[in-house]
Amino acid sequence: MTIRINLDVEMARNKLSLTELSERVGVSMTNLSLLKTGKVKAIRFSTLEAICRELKCQPGDLLEYIGD
Repeated sequence: MTIRINLDVEMARNKLSLTELSERVGVSMTNLSLLKTGKVKAIRFSTLEAICRELKCQPGDLLEYIGD
């Protein structure tokens, strides 16, 4: 089981850089970069909510389940 994070896709759709998103949601560029590359094991709902608000998307747009 794998969860794919499509943050880069949503950022591209909204024409936002990592720096811009970081400033808007109040999350460090390092943490967003780790999230973008899928190197995180968890995400706070408050962070997910802030990202979705800025990217005008749903959590399901960012997180994708890839079965075995």
